[in-house]
Order: sequence, then structure tokens, then C-alpha cells
Amino acid sequence: AGARAVERRAVIAVTPQMRVLVAIEPTDFRRGIDGLARLVRAALGSDPFSGCVFVFRNRRASAVKLLAYDGRGYWLCQKRLSSGRFRFWPTGHGGQPARALEAHELQVLVAGGDFEAVGAAPLWRPLA
Repeated sequence: AGARAVERRAVIAVTPQMRVLVAIEPTDFRRGIDGLARLVRAALGSDPFSGCVFVFRNRRASAVKLLAYDGRGYWLCQKRLSSGRFRFWPTGHGGQPARALEAHELQVLVAGGDFEAVGAAPLWRPLA
């Protein structure tokens, strides 16, 4: 009997407690982890070691990259659509370079949907 290969997968989980920042302007996708971390500091004014998930899209709006630091190292994930484009992308409010999204809104955005049309309940509500 032959030895079976054991497949191990590392996963990045975006939980409701995580902060998500989406860069408004398109990004040069030749950038890797170090280039995106510099962009986070310089253009977004954030700390790439904060544990926040940073989301970028390319100029053609056909791909997105997610950068996150988990305390041990960086995760860099990319999704490129096989056809079409990401039609819905956050716009800046008051000239801000990035926009915060909730975890469920990120899931809709990465799936190519309109995250603003989700209409989910707010994460926190005071009890009466």
C-alpha cells in the first residue's frame, strides 16, 4: 500500500471582530507584501502590523488583494475574476484614502456583489 499524502491548508478567517480597510484608489498589483505594507503606512496612514485586513484592487477592477498580519507573519491573498470586473467598490468620504467595511460586507465585495445593498443589522445596539 502506498503512502497517502496529507494535505494541510492554512486559512485566513475574517471574523466580525476584525477591522477591514479598503483602499479607494487602484493599486499597482506588481507590489508584493513589502510594497503593500509601505502603501498601508504612506497612503492609508495605518499600521500594517495592526491585525487589520487591508483590501486593494487593480486598475482594471478584475482582481483584489488582501493583506493581513496575524502576529507571526503576513498573509497576502489574491482573487482574480475569470471574467468581468468588480462593479461595486467603496468610494471615499471627505477625501479619505480608505473606507472601513464590516466582515460580512467584505465577503459580499470579494464575491463581486454590492456590499452597500446588504442591509444587515448593525453589529451593536444598546438595550432599552
